[in-house]
Amino acid sequence: MTQRATDDWLSEDDRLPPDSWGRRQSAGRGLPWAIILLITALVAGRLLLAPHLTAPALRTWATVFVAVCLQALPFLVFGVMLSAAITAFVPPSFWTKALPRQPYAAVPIAGAAGAVLPGCECASVPVASGLMSRGVAPAAALAFLLASPAINPVVLVATAVAFPGNPAMVVARFVASLTVAVLAGWAWARFGRPEWLRVRAHTVVPGQSKGGSFVEAMRHDLLHAGGFLVVGGLTAATLNVMVPRSWLTSVGELPVLSVLVLGLLAVLLSICSEADAFVAASMTAFSPTAKLAFLVVGPMVDLKLIALQAGTFGRAFAWRFVPLTFTLAIAVSFAAGWVLL
Repeated sequence: MTQRATDDWLSEDDRLPPDSWGRRQSAGRGLPWAIILLITALVAGRLLLAPHLTAPALRTWATVFVAVCLQALPFLVFGVMLSAAITAFVPPSFWTKALPRQPYAAVPIAGAAGAVLPGCECASVPVASGLMSRGVAPAAALAFLLASPAINPVVLVATAVAFPGNPAMVVARFVASLTVAVLAGWAWARFGRPEWLRVRAHTVVPGQSKGGSFVEAMRHDLLHAGGFLVVGGLTAATLNVMVPRSWLTSVGELPVLSVLVLGLLAVLLSICSEADAFVAASMTAFSPTAKLAFLVVGPMVDLKLIALQAGTFGRAFAWRFVPLTFTLAIAVSFAAGWVLL
């Protein structure tokens, strides 16, 4: 009998080297046990956890979480698309031609440009860095950095949807955010020092098309912003269920403390500006002024922005610009809430 004929009736295990037989047989025996353990865990979880999953508190938590995420998601996606389109298709020369050379005059124009050029806060730092590398005054670029994610049309429409029948909140957010951006830009133009700010030279990825830049920017911003939206929804739902209503009511009744608490919460949550209005609207125990502070602080000062600013412009910049922006945001929120809300 030839070797080929012999191989035809050999089993698959017989064709393997002798030292592989035991490993293959062990793997074959381990697979059924893994399936059995998985099924056992699922059955045990169904029997042990099912009674608790129907608890009123958990159902309330799930309702708040799903409502926040579903309401905010369309605005988040639309905002990311517009931000990516501007990043990919607006030529760099547009900025240097549109802005005055004098920093004090360029700051309010750059801040107002955020109302028509939407972008999320994740993209505002690299955009501002690109503007500086193209010759735009740092004060004007910083004003755009703060204003763009806070007063763009997508954010304002999302705020109107989150606060139905309350157009004053939309007006207050626009006025307060633009005021903070302009004041911060003017403050940097007056007191900023070149050695505090690290400006990197503009680099272009070789061979990358505009379409590729659009897809890459959208993918990056959507993944990051979507994750923060989920975190924000989870936190808002947890606050509604876990924190005693009496505690929230007592904090909400203290004007100064409630504004500071929601301002600091906006820093910690790091929610995308296209979604933060829905989270703020769900915090019913707090005053409108406190909610306004949450909406003004969030797009300008949060943990991810602090990290981005420190990595892009240097720690010396972040240590000075972040406290300046937070202080201005809290103070202007107090004033705007007192006048407009």
